[in-house]
Amino acid sequence: MFIYIMILMSTTEGSRATEVITPKSERVFALEGDNVTLSCNYSGSVRGVHWYRQYAGSPPQFLILEYSGVTTEAIPPVPRVTINHRKEQSHVDLEISSATVSDSALYYCALEPTVQETQ
Repeated sequence: MFIYIMILMSTTEGSRATEVITPKSERVFALEGDNVTLSCNYSGSVRGVHWYRQYAGSPPQFLILEYSGVTTEAIPPVPRVTINHRKEQSHVDLEISSATVSDSALYYCALEPTVQETQ
């Protein structure tokens, strides 16, 4: 059975787009049991990188966050999901091991900028 995953990018905590994040691929197809890597590249200086998943008709669900070198998982943790943040390359991966049909969803990678704008 095929698994269909879409990635959408987002920026957070800043009204000016000095930090830009883009998915490596907008769509990912996999077979059940495959290991899947969703990737985003970004520009700018960031403290944190978040990943969310959204099923049709439901709000986004927090999956995992890497913030200043510390990983924080959802409570309860989402099984089979890990994050790999390579700051020196401005790149972040969400890795899903042994994908299942329930992993078919829209995924968001989002940034938390280092500098916040004051008003």
